[in-house]
Amino acid sequence: MHAEVRMARIGEAIGRNRGGSLSCLKAAELLGMSERHFRRLRDRHEAEGAEGLIDRRRGKASGRRAAADMIEWVLDQYRTRYFDFTTKHFHEALRSEKQAFTLSYTWTKALLQKRGLVGITKGRSVHRKKRVRKALPGMMLFQDGSTHAWLSGHPALDLIATMDDATSEVTSLFLVEQEGTASTLRGLAETIASKGLFCSLYTDRGSHYFWTPKAGEKIDKTRLTQVGRALAELRIGHIASYSPQGRGRMERLWGTLQLRLPPLLRLKGFTTLEAANRFLAETYRAEHNAQFAVAPAEAGSAFVPFIGELADILCAKHERIVGNDNCVRFDGLCLQIPEQHHRQHFVRVGVNVHEYPDGTLAIFHGPRRLADYTADGMLMAQAIHTRSAA
Repeated sequence: MHAEVRMARIGEAIGRNRGGSLSCLKAAELLGMSERHFRRLRDRHEAEGAEGLIDRRRGKASGRRAAADMIEWVLDQYRTRYFDFTTKHFHEALRSEKQAFTLSYTWTKALLQKRGLVGITKGRSVHRKKRVRKALPGMMLFQDGSTHAWLSGHPALDLIATMDDATSEVTSLFLVEQEGTASTLRGLAETIASKGLFCSLYTDRGSHYFWTPKAGEKIDKTRLTQVGRALAELRIGHIASYSPQGRGRMERLWGTLQLRLPPLLRLKGFTTLEAANRFLAETYRAEHNAQFAVAPAEAGSAFVPFIGELADILCAKHERIVGNDNCVRFDGLCLQIPEQHHRQHFVRVGVNVHEYPDGTLAIFHGPRRLADYTADGMLMAQAIHTRSAA
């Protein structure tokens, strides 16, 4: 409202109040002010005339106005260091970096918008009703991968995340060059090692999760992938998603991470997968959970401690027949079975090759572990010495 219009309205209300046609309370309501303030203006008008209605703050700087050097510091920080941060993330970084910075997020956003550094976003439409979360942690977990330019200087990488439905707690988070069976098993291993066994896993219908006879059709529950076989051994239910809306919480997680992680990894100076993954595991995941995880609807947990050898369940298992040279052919490699004390040879015998998420291999004959190999098929001497000692 312009100052002149405001003064005219106040003057009219004061006149009606003096004439007895408008009470102080009604006049204050019409003007959008308190009754006390209206009485103050009425008395000032009576003593000073129309000049008494002029806002005495006009032409004066606000006592709450930020100092010019603080404004320039904020703008400089955004332009030079945090140019790819979201406004919310930028404000959090300033509060963390400079304890004396107490200005609000709204002030920070308004400053950046006024200077044309960030755009003004439209308000979001009303969201559809969300699916109710599971009541307890461990009842259902999501797992998914997102291809994005996560790390500066690298082509698009896949970020693999495992998240609890009840709390939105991220239980595993790491970068790989390509999502697949190995990354899925790694995420499950990290989650079970830290939290325990859970009830069910909700995923998309990627080929490493499910076998689908024809694209777009329903999955074949009778033919298990390596992931499906591992989950069945652990008695963990596997739920297939048939729509992105079913994975809404996971999609919102990707929205948050895609806005926050790349600029944060750039700011930290990480250039290798190893360094970035150490940061995600040792620092970022805990900070993310502290900020974004929620309390479960009910007290307690559905996670159950796992007792046993997890590595030989959460791996890919391949059946092979040993050749006449006592070797196993696997994925272009020739795996030589070393001499065993309990048997002279394994020619034409069926064995299992275990392929672990880190690329290493092992050969099993029934429950007996015959040998361990590096990812390029070299026999691990340490494993031979261990078995010889036994």
